[in-house]
Amino acid sequence: MTASSVSQPMIGYRPDIDGLRAFAVLAVLVYHAGVPYFSGGYVGVDVFFVISGYLITGIIARELDRGTFAILRFYERRARRILPALFAMIAIVLIAASILFIPGDFEAVPRSALAAMGFLANVYLFTQVSYFQTAADTMPLLHTWSLGVEEQFYIGLPLLLILATRLPSHRRWRLVAAAALVSLIWAILKQSDADGFAFYMLPTRAWEMLAGSLLALGRPPNIQARWLREALCWLGFAGIMGAVLLYDSQTTFPGLAALPPVLGTVFLIAYAPRTTVGTLLSMKGPVWIGLMSYSLYLWHWPLIVMVEYAQDAPLSLPQSAGIIALSIAIAWASLNWIEQPFRSTERFSAKRIWIWSAGGTAALGSIALLLISLGSWNNRFSDEINQYAAAVSDISPIRDQCLVSNIAPLPADCTLGAGTDPSAMIWGDSHGVELGWVLGEQYGARGEAIVQRTMGSCVPALQYAAEREPDCSLWNDAVMREISQTPAIETIYLAGFWGQEHYRKGGVAASLTKTIERLKLMNKHVVLIGPVPVQPTPVPRRLAMRGADAPTATPEDIATRSGWFTRNYPKWRAAGAEIVDVSKALMHEGQTQIVASGKPLYFDKHHLTVTGARHVFARAAEHSLRGTHGTVGNNWQQRPDGRGTGRGD
Repeated sequence: MTASSVSQPMIGYRPDIDGLRAFAVLAVLVYHAGVPYFSGGYVGVDVFFVISGYLITGIIARELDRGTFAILRFYERRARRILPALFAMIAIVLIAASILFIPGDFEAVPRSALAAMGFLANVYLFTQVSYFQTAADTMPLLHTWSLGVEEQFYIGLPLLLILATRLPSHRRWRLVAAAALVSLIWAILKQSDADGFAFYMLPTRAWEMLAGSLLALGRPPNIQARWLREALCWLGFAGIMGAVLLYDSQTTFPGLAALPPVLGTVFLIAYAPRTTVGTLLSMKGPVWIGLMSYSLYLWHWPLIVMVEYAQDAPLSLPQSAGIIALSIAIAWASLNWIEQPFRSTERFSAKRIWIWSAGGTAALGSIALLLISLGSWNNRFSDEINQYAAAVSDISPIRDQCLVSNIAPLPADCTLGAGTDPSAMIWGDSHGVELGWVLGEQYGARGEAIVQRTMGSCVPALQYAAEREPDCSLWNDAVMREISQTPAIETIYLAGFWGQEHYRKGGVAASLTKTIERLKLMNKHVVLIGPVPVQPTPVPRRLAMRGADAPTATPEDIATRSGWFTRNYPKWRAAGAEIVDVSKALMHEGQTQIVASGKPLYFDKHHLTVTGARHVFARAAEHSLRGTHGTVGNNWQQRPDGRGTGRGD
């Protein structure tokens, strides 16, 4: 999101662009605040990208044409506009996180602060978390990824324009258009990948800023007809607003889906003056919000994260309204008391700006490094809270090694238990990892082995077409081939995040039925591990904030999320599958059990810890459902030959 607050003065101030900024930042704000019906508000950032490309490219190009462009002066202006408010926000975030965040959540904050100060937040976050994942709720600097993209863009753009200075204007435009086209094609090619590259990284985002650059470098068609200008502006507004209202976290974005808001912004920049839309955007209210849009963007997300973290619950609708109002008030103060003073060349000369920038970076960087050196900083909290927080590390030792993310060769070192050929396999997504480790303990105790085949966000169901996991079907085919070619593997455990909405929408139930039937044709014994109840917030945090009596998921909550799955139990039992009902194994007095003997059974909202997996299997004999060919006794399920494959006591 750009920090520029006024249009390039050479073309005259355009209040409609500040109004467009207001629309964009408010879309992001209401989306982050959880206001209903604005599930695609994140496209406000794309609107900002186009505006930024338009304004900054115009300034650079005109100065280059006049022979007055100086790279140091360009970055001095960027430093004046961006760094003071950014540094203030980061300082407050570090203080708040030091007070609130429990071990396991705290460690990432100073690291992300360093990345934000170096305008590498997008790179850091790309390696750490998806924008739409739950873990984002504990990242108060998540939103600085867009600053990273912009500043990386403004390292390359001046160099590109300098190289093109000697070219005629039409060739300069074509050069930038070629760069934009390459970036757009790259974004489309990467749009379905679940690794986050298309969302976070400059190569797949540059085309959005370059769309604005093209407007600045070449005059759009001169349309005199008022009705046509009106039509194009309303079409542009509809493109943005349609994305805000219709997109959500399941939308494949960016890529092709980013075209409507980007082109809509282009239309509004090109033709809004002297139109109804332009008049609306130029009203005092939108312009006032637009002038503080940078500070509003900076401060709103940390406020949301800290409030939700402190109360261990999402914002209520009244709280969302309060956060929006408070964000606007803080943004106004930030604009007037932080941003504007540093923009004054009379109060802060170029030399002072560089000194303040270097000093601020050194001071904040030193504080962040000190906090990093403290690690989890356990002595801030009681032993009980630290024990709860330690659950984030109660995971399978081979989680990273054996939870794959692409269709690479099947990992070779994912056999658990005794040093022998495996007689069983656990096949699933990330929910199978800790379950697999505990099964490995049980198999190893009997001198047997089990192989783990798990791929992130890839349900173990043949012909499942995962929109954001294009390798999933290929992976499942490879796993099925391994099963068919390995007669020694007699038992197959199927595990998945069955409470996930896009599994339901993806027709997993039918695909899973076909998978079970195919495995039974191979004479394999199939054990289907049922849904893990999804908790309202990450369990270690919930226990630390509220104690062991904190409310948890109820049977009604579980039915809402996973009823589509559990309704198929009779059909799958009839097909010969053994079912382990995890929900019943964890249910206690109408709520999900999330702690046992002082140890959390989850390491986030829906993944079991190793302790949790042991707890589930210890109670599995009580809650397994008999398959057509299996029996349930003290051994919680039976292989086809009648020998038990795991103890339930």
